[in-house]
Amino acid sequence: MKVDIILNGTISEKEVVSLYKANAWSSANNPQALLAGLRNSHTLVVARAKGKLVGIANAISDGHLVVYYPHMLVDPTHQGRGIGREMMKAMQSVYHSFHQQMLTADSQAVAFYEAVGFQRAGETSSMWIYDGDEH
Repeated sequence: MKVDIILNGTISEKEVVSLYKANAWSSANNPQALLAGLRNSHTLVVARAKGKLVGIANAISDGHLVVYYPHMLVDPTHQGRGIGREMMKAMQSVYHSFHQQMLTADSQAVAFYEAVGFQRAGETSSMWIYDGDEH
């Protein structure tokens, strides 16, 4: 099945909430904030199969030196087909020359991010104040 990867594509609340719920992400419970955050990202990448949203990724950046990738999700029924890899390739088309690219990966995603070029950040530790319960 052909999947279109769209840089700064458009999204609707219904399809985004559905994708986030399918991945059991708690941010689906706050759709207004979720949509505002995604739509105000420095870069938003969407993946569509026959028009249906099957993946989304976003970046927050100063636009010059540092970028943080807070969200990358692929519909569970479409995982393992290279969609995440293609979304990261789209992000790299924007941020490949940046000095620092950061993300936080839970244990299930570490191998994926290592496969697309990320590495553990030395002895650093991820820290947060988090209002979710899925991690």
